[in-house]
Amino acid sequence: MGWLRYNPLVARICIIPRASNVGGVSSFQAKLADGLEKCGHQVCFDLRETPFQAVLLTGGVRDLPRLVRLRGGGVRIVQRLDGINWLHRRLPTGPRHFLRAEYGNRLLALLRARLVTRIVYQSKFVQGWWRERYGQERVPASVIHNGVDLSVFTPAGPNERPPDCIRMLLVEGSLQGGYENGLETALALAGRLAENWLVELQVAGRVSPEFQADMQRRSRIPIRWAGLVPQEQIPGLDRSAHLLYSADLNAACPNSVIEALACGLPVAAFATGALPEMVTSDSGRLVPYGGNPWKLDRPDVPALANAVAEILQNQVHFRAAARQRAEEAFGLDRMVERYVEMLLG
Repeated sequence: MGWLRYNPLVARICIIPRASNVGGVSSFQAKLADGLEKCGHQVCFDLRETPFQAVLLTGGVRDLPRLVRLRGGGVRIVQRLDGINWLHRRLPTGPRHFLRAEYGNRLLALLRARLVTRIVYQSKFVQGWWRERYGQERVPASVIHNGVDLSVFTPAGPNERPPDCIRMLLVEGSLQGGYENGLETALALAGRLAENWLVELQVAGRVSPEFQADMQRRSRIPIRWAGLVPQEQIPGLDRSAHLLYSADLNAACPNSVIEALACGLPVAAFATGALPEMVTSDSGRLVPYGGNPWKLDRPDVPALANAVAEILQNQVHFRAAARQRAEEAFGLDRMVERYVEMLLG
């Protein structure tokens, strides 16, 4: 086993497949790899770069035969599970997207059932979802929420909130492929708030030019399109807003929510997915969806607007509670420690 034979306290971990997108899995991989290396471990992103003691699957994998051989050789295979693709069955996202989503679900379910030796679910919600759809897992499993560097994502720093209006922020990696509904609801919410405040909506994420133009034509409030924002600019973006609207329905464990809380930015959303286990106490406000979110029923925007009003009327209290929640539950050190336990313990 090369150097591993002589360095029992040092482990080498392979994280696959390497993500190249902005945010989401890419952000998670970078944070975990950095945390593992600070603990003295080594990280690679290719199954051919043996030896290593554990593999962390953060998505599907192409080289199944190699993975099977590694498992047979005693390498621990840990699967990190996100939510299950579902919007493609509710919205016309196109045949290519439909097939890709179905293939992804089946591949991950196959790995979960037949190959991996441990499973990490991103939230209790995700754990229940997979168990309901595909049955109880046959290997040890744990729930580990995502984490964030609390010394980087902090309320202290530049980018003050505008003094002359309320800035509502929406942050997603992509608002396409069926996720445009979240933008529609954000616009409706901002319109409700505009009955009592001067409001602007700031959108960070990939949005098609056609959809941007359509929203701009229909909007009664200013919309600032930030596009894809580099990770290092997210703390300043969060600090420049009065609240974050989390638009993703039935979300697994959205990084945008954790990052906002760490920056002292209260979160407003409908109580779907993992949000009820993330946004607790006065770190924000969640309200019942008002229908069936799985069927994309019309949401109860007036109820959410009333909840947001409470946040806006007591910013100091809610911002402090948001930061406190992040410190209690979403520190990066805590996340890395629990992944080390699953990978090597």
